[in-house]
Amino acid sequence: MSTNSFVAGEESISVSFEFFPPKSPEMEKQLWGAIGRLAPLRPAFVSVTYGAGGSTRDRTHATVKRIVEETEIRPAAHLTCVGASREEINEVIHDYWAAGVRHIVALRGDMPEPGAVYCAHTNGYQSTADLVSSIRAIADFDVSVAAYPEKHPDSASIEQDLKTLQKKIDAGASRAITQFVFDNEAIPRFRDRVVAAGINVPIVPGLMPTTNFIGTCRMAKRCGAHIPDWLCEIYEGLDDDLPSRKIIAGAILAEQVRLLLKEGFAQFHFYTLNQSELTFAVCNLFGIKPVKEAGI
Repeated sequence: MSTNSFVAGEESISVSFEFFPPKSPEMEKQLWGAIGRLAPLRPAFVSVTYGAGGSTRDRTHATVKRIVEETEIRPAAHLTCVGASREEINEVIHDYWAAGVRHIVALRGDMPEPGAVYCAHTNGYQSTADLVSSIRAIADFDVSVAAYPEKHPDSASIEQDLKTLQKKIDAGASRAITQFVFDNEAIPRFRDRVVAAGINVPIVPGLMPTTNFIGTCRMAKRCGAHIPDWLCEIYEGLDDDLPSRKIIAGAILAEQVRLLLKEGFAQFHFYTLNQSELTFAVCNLFGIKPVKEAGI
């Protein structure tokens, strides 16, 4: 299956989407409604998250397996180091390959307890780079990893983050997807530091819709993403005004894509939160339009 892209100037824009596995029949209906709406945009891939401490292991596997079996889109399964031994994680890797999954997003992961200090499993992978190396040794997966334009909350500095990213790339990762940020200069600034450090992989901006601004602030606090004052001021007084928040969120997301295009970025990863309207609209705005039904 070919993926959709739109040529802007000399660059061809491609998109990917992130979903999380559902935990109720209602949420499952919402997820597959979103996949059905976005699949005809022919994304490069769609990723499915893995809960803190591996808490959604079975639901993640079931979701990516269904995507493989029932659609033409290419799934990327998240996999983390935390909360499992090497043997258990390797079993998951083998199961993904057997299910037809060929792309893994390898992450350190978070502890099951919110705010708890990260502690590697005694018999587990001690770093994302170790996990990437093992994934690549087990089978010929495409591997994506994370990058942090505003610094990982557990890292001492951006320089340390760059060294960590280099280790992940040396282990076999082929791209880095960024944590969401709202400082539109942070991602190109980070990209330039990556290039200066000699790290030669695509840096794919991760973009977060802000429709649920309270939820966005909560996620930003957990991952160390800065919420600028101007964004807080825009949403002030709109907690009970969903129609206005939707319009504002679409405008903010479209402006972020526009500015990043001017900075030379051509790949974008949308954190959909299992909703399709805003992502679908912004993709269409930049020429990513439905091709045909993609197997949903």
